[in-house]
Amino acid sequence: MQWIIFMLLLFISSVEMLTQNRWKKQASAGLLENCTGCVLCSEDNGCITCHHRLFLLIWRDGIRQYGMCVHTCPAGYFGVRGLEVNRCTKCRSPSCESCFSRDFCMKCKDKFYLYKGQCFRQCPPGTAAQLGTRECQETCEPGPWSEWSACTHESRTCGCKWGVETRVREVPEAAREEGTACPARQETRRCRMKKHCPGGEHRATG
Repeated sequence: MQWIIFMLLLFISSVEMLTQNRWKKQASAGLLENCTGCVLCSEDNGCITCHHRLFLLIWRDGIRQYGMCVHTCPAGYFGVRGLEVNRCTKCRSPSCESCFSRDFCMKCKDKFYLYKGQCFRQCPPGTAAQLGTRECQETCEPGPWSEWSACTHESRTCGCKWGVETRVREVPEAAREEGTACPARQETRRCRMKKHCPGGEHRATG
């Protein structure tokens, strides 16, 4: 009787060991699949530290956190190199596709425009949307118009019936250097001249 009980216990123990070994093999296979490039890896949370030059990308799924080692950070993240670990840090703005730092965007997602490191659905006042680059470019605000010049025709101020007069306005130097699209800086209009020059000299009408 004791011999039968011993054999039964031995059989149950063997079944448990086979089950545990099968589970360990499955867990190891899944662990290796999720731990590519890892130095340290957790079965539940994936990569903890990565090999040199790789970035640790961490994301959440509900209350669980997972880690993965990547060569380049995906859209919406930027890479930060550290002494112990290189990390992918998420851009603060959800409308940012690529950022230089957490708060400075370099490229916005579709339907957004980039201006001074931020993403906007519509360009701020004083700027104009550039469809090709998806950026907001500052519009030029020139100074006030000058007074109209003297009425002249071929450098003469008299002796003709009609001439032209001109007025100008200054454009900020910064706008000129940045190549900003500016409104007209000079205007001309037709004007009447004195037909008779001083001293009674009369010239042909223009």
